[in-house]
Amino acid sequence: MSELIIFGRALDPQPVWSALPDWQQADPRWINQALQAALQKPGGGWFVVDDRRKFGDKPRRYRIDDREFVFWQGKHGLMAASDSCPHLGASLADSRVRDGCLVCPWHGLELGERPMGSWEPLPVHDDGVLVWLRLDDCGEPPTGQPIMAPRPTSFLDATVRMEARCRPEDVLANRLDPWHGAHFHPHTFGRLRVIERGDEDIIVRVAFQVVGRLAVEVDARFHCPDPRTIMMTIVGGDGVGSVVETHATPIDETRCAVIESTLATSDRPQMKYVLPLARWIRPLIERRAARLWVEDVAYAERRCALSVTEARR
Repeated sequence: MSELIIFGRALDPQPVWSALPDWQQADPRWINQALQAALQKPGGGWFVVDDRRKFGDKPRRYRIDDREFVFWQGKHGLMAASDSCPHLGASLADSRVRDGCLVCPWHGLELGERPMGSWEPLPVHDDGVLVWLRLDDCGEPPTGQPIMAPRPTSFLDATVRMEARCRPEDVLANRLDPWHGAHFHPHTFGRLRVIERGDEDIIVRVAFQVVGRLAVEVDARFHCPDPRTIMMTIVGGDGVGSVVETHATPIDETRCAVIESTLATSDRPQMKYVLPLARWIRPLIERRAARLWVEDVAYAERRCALSVTEARR
């Protein structure tokens, strides 16, 4: 491979964490240890649904934890409830919205902020980038808001959503194995090396290829703030404070949704000129993230398939 041309802020010299080849550093025992630590963290019953920009005037249906939910714009903000009308079971995602209420397409029953029998609105949280749904019967003690890691105060954000035939833990395991980056994604990562590894987090020095041999090198920390999220936070180089949030939401017993948001920031003065261009830059970020996830979904699905096979033995 041709030598990379690195631009941007220089990083402090740091020793390479290990001189071992990547296949030896990617210790399955450590990956599983970090994964189990993440799975034992509180989740508050909150599940990421999608990019908040996807929610407009018309109701939308999502399957989460093997159940169908409808989302719509109520009088005081976004609302969610079971997609099944309590009268005769019609899909409420096909409803009209009138004065903040769903109007059932079968018989005209209006449903809004008040419960109707077993049907009632569920807690929803819009964090400005993503929409979350709280399920109080998922076995987790509920919290008032999602458990979130720090975000930058000013940022350009972009979000992609994909589906995979795997479990949320397989998505987290993929991100807890950064050693595969330069091998599995050579079109994006010119090089990657681990410089620090704790019990539950890991810091890597990674060269992101911008165009051809031109790359920017940063230090990034990976950690899990809850059992369905893994964060990559830039801690050195350009864009310190930028984060990539990867959320895994179960769809049913065999599938999960991968929702990944990139929140890019910079203390450089040029950032003020970048933010107004968000509508044009956002699709570029989303295309690159989607390309990575086509490959990482294959990784997660393969891991899931191997785990299922092993469990049957």
